[in-house]
Amino acid sequence: MTQVLARKWRPRSFLELVGQEHVVKALSNALTQQRLHHAYLFTGTRGVGKTTIARIIAKALNCETGVTAEPCGQCRACVDIDGGRYVDLIELDAASNTQVDSMRELLENALYAPTGGRFKVYIIDEVHMLSRSAFNAMLKTLEEPPGHVKFILATTDPQRIPVTVLSRCLQFNLKQIPQPQIRAQLAKVLGLENIEFEDDALGLLARAARGSMRDSLSLLDQAIAHGGGRVETASVRAMLGSVEREYLYEILAALRDADGPALIAVADRMTERSLSFENALQDLGSLLHRVALLQAIPAALAEDDPDYRHLSEMAASFAAEEIQLFYQIALQGRQEIGYAPDEYAGFTMTLMRMLAFTPAAAGAGAAPQRAVRPAAPVAASVANATAAAYEVPARPTAAPATTATTKKIPLEGDWTAFVGGLPLAGMERMLAHNCELVSWQDGRLELRVAHAQRHLNSRSYVDRLQQALEVHTGGKIKLEISVGQGDGKTVAAVRDREQKQQQSDATQSIEGDPFVRDLIEHFDARVVPASIKPLQPGKEQK
Repeated sequence: MTQVLARKWRPRSFLELVGQEHVVKALSNALTQQRLHHAYLFTGTRGVGKTTIARIIAKALNCETGVTAEPCGQCRACVDIDGGRYVDLIELDAASNTQVDSMRELLENALYAPTGGRFKVYIIDEVHMLSRSAFNAMLKTLEEPPGHVKFILATTDPQRIPVTVLSRCLQFNLKQIPQPQIRAQLAKVLGLENIEFEDDALGLLARAARGSMRDSLSLLDQAIAHGGGRVETASVRAMLGSVEREYLYEILAALRDADGPALIAVADRMTERSLSFENALQDLGSLLHRVALLQAIPAALAEDDPDYRHLSEMAASFAAEEIQLFYQIALQGRQEIGYAPDEYAGFTMTLMRMLAFTPAAAGAGAAPQRAVRPAAPVAASVANATAAAYEVPARPTAAPATTATTKKIPLEGDWTAFVGGLPLAGMERMLAHNCELVSWQDGRLELRVAHAQRHLNSRSYVDRLQQALEVHTGGKIKLEISVGQGDGKTVAAVRDREQKQQQSDATQSIEGDPFVRDLIEHFDARVVPASIKPLQPGKEQK
């Protein structure tokens, strides 16, 4: 009979464990140095490795080669523990044995020496489920444990464990496993199983597992069965009820255009496909996170990413505060969807909330290119009140060109010097600082932005930059921006080179300092490069 993947590929040593490096390092050091504690407590969500680590510790303590961080896996003790038949390893599910009588019987047996091993190891899973009387019975043994007994407790809810028990345990908090590590492990398992797979399918499974390696392997088993022996993206998406990216892009496009009917049309098509609206809000939140990341750190997303074009368009179509607001509403909608009359109502109300609460709909300084269509009827008083409740900031707009106090700045040939002196802000500043001058003649300004920053060449950003330039030059400007190969003469590039040079000079100065060299030679000191910060001109070191 074929064994399920979660059991077949359960780690049998610390080296095979994925995603809990901080715990593995501490336990390995303790075992190597023979600094053993009598009680360990592992906390964390389901499927992150609590009982797996407990069994590896049991092997490390009872391996016939001696107490070691690397049990051999071949001796009788190791083989029996892996097989679940080692007599000196007692596993108790506290959820099924909550009463004090079960605990007293277990503790009475603990007084006897181990039958064949070095230690008796008691693994108590979901220990928070024990009754108060059972905890009190355990407390006496934890205070004065026999030398041959080790307790390993595991729980998903440490808040329910009495502090008197917590204080007597060495506690380790296991983290949720990052998606890239889950994805890599799934690929490794499939490779060993000789099963064909698509990379995107593994990404969907890793995201659906929500940090649990065991859940990811269980989902992988389902995906293999669902796909007839292969793991394909379309099959996994259907199995999980995941929402195709195109639906999410259509939702953002409708929000960009303030098109209420288009939003409902997308929801209706999703209903026809029987897609999960809760998953849709989760995926929408993930997508908005990537858009926000691209807006703040353009280099965070590789240009060969399959979603790069769509994400760049969305990043250029919305102000950063709008993306943040949509993200918050998506999270709130996902929490509330269980209280809605039905999933469709909860999902569409979340979309309508996004439509109603945008700065444009609220009348809070909307950008000129964002005209709200009559098809999204929201009362002005409600929209304004909602925008105030969410503290939606107004879109930045350029100051009127007629302001008497505005100082006119002539635009001459040195674009870098000119832009460096302008008090620009927001995305128009980022655009200006990443552009090079191509030509400037008779009120026509032509700039070039490099391919890596082409997402900045958005109509909204160009319009805002043009307004700002007209304010500061005092005349009409026709601004055109092309995308091409740059010469490295942008404000951003120049400043980046200057900062790197300052950092290099500071590093050389520190490494060449006689006092520092003396510390390195005589006291085994070392310089941490990341800690070296060049002094800013005009500032003294504190």
